Amino acid sequence: MTTTSSRAIRIDQHGGPEQLKLVNVTVGEPGPGEIRIRHHAVGLNFIDVYQRSGIYPLTMPQQLGMEAAGVVEAVGEGVTHLQVGDRAAYASQPPGSYCELRVMPAKCVCRLPDAISFETGAAMMLKGLTAQYLLKKTQPQGGLQPGDFVLFHAAAGGVGLIACQWARAMGLQLIGTAGSDAKCALAKANGAAFVINYATEDFLARVKEITGGKGVKVVYDSVGKDTWDKSLDCLAPFGLMASFGNASGPVPPFAPGLLGPKGSLYLTRQTLFAHIATRESTQAMADDLFEAVTSGKVKIHIDQRYKLEDVQQAHRDLEARKTTGCTILTL
Repeated sequence: MTTTSSRAIRIDQHGGPEQLKLVNVTVGEPGPGEIRIRHHAVGLNFIDVYQRSGIYPLTMPQQLGMEAAGVVEAVGEGVTHLQVGDRAAYASQPPGSYCELRVMPAKCVCRLPDAISFETGAAMMLKGLTAQYLLKKTQPQGGLQPGDFVLFHAAAGGVGLIACQWARAMGLQLIGTAGSDAKCALAKANGAAFVINYATEDFLARVKEITGGKGVKVVYDSVGKDTWDKSLDCLAPFGLMASFGNASGPVPPFAPGLLGPKGSLYLTRQTLFAHIATRESTQAMADDLFEAVTSGKVKIHIDQRYKLEDVQQAHRDLEARKTTGCTILTL
């Protein structure tokens, strides 16, 4: 069995960015259902912060990172959809993408079209697949039709900018919120029909004004605690509250009975990993994303790049809301 070493980022306990340590790890051969992949670029996501801080607890020690792109170096028994030398990209459990080289399950790794660069591949998988399942698979009763209003919080973030563009291609009237005028301008430039600066405007009042008092069919919310109550009040009767993150902190417990008087609302808490639980579903979603990107419907904005060894600063900037679009770690 051949082994080789890789630089990697590891945490030994939950905590702040200072817990992220650069270490050397030994990488062996892939077992059945696994591949070894040499990364060319690694994606940074807010879930990495949740896992580092302990909002999503992990066993220790732990390598972080949920997405990357690179070249397949070795293929384990039973893996038929990938071959040595393939360009590939993934968003996948278990964590561990903050490294140069790793062995991992092959199930969620997809061949990367030649038209898409490694950096774009690393930046777009987790956020792009998230936007895909939200807009295409997390829909209100009766679905979404061209002209329908949807509210998308954090519209200038990585998922948000992809969703703005994809929603425009679907003919949706996406109302995007963001925390500064510059971020609002970015969301508007990427296809948001309307933008609201929630730092200076009451987003509930603005949503009611924009929709003529009717409200939106669905709210896509990764902010959590800070936007929760008003988001429910933005919904039209039978509207869907789709929670997929909690950047401002977890939503406190609430009584489901509230949903009745507000218009018999629907509530769901979504996670990407339920959608990519099988090889087939992952590939179908990735194919939809690849088509959106290669056709030009969706452009992936890489607005920040950090070296692997500067990952602590990358996490600080992400948590301080200093980033827009996608962020990658370069190797």
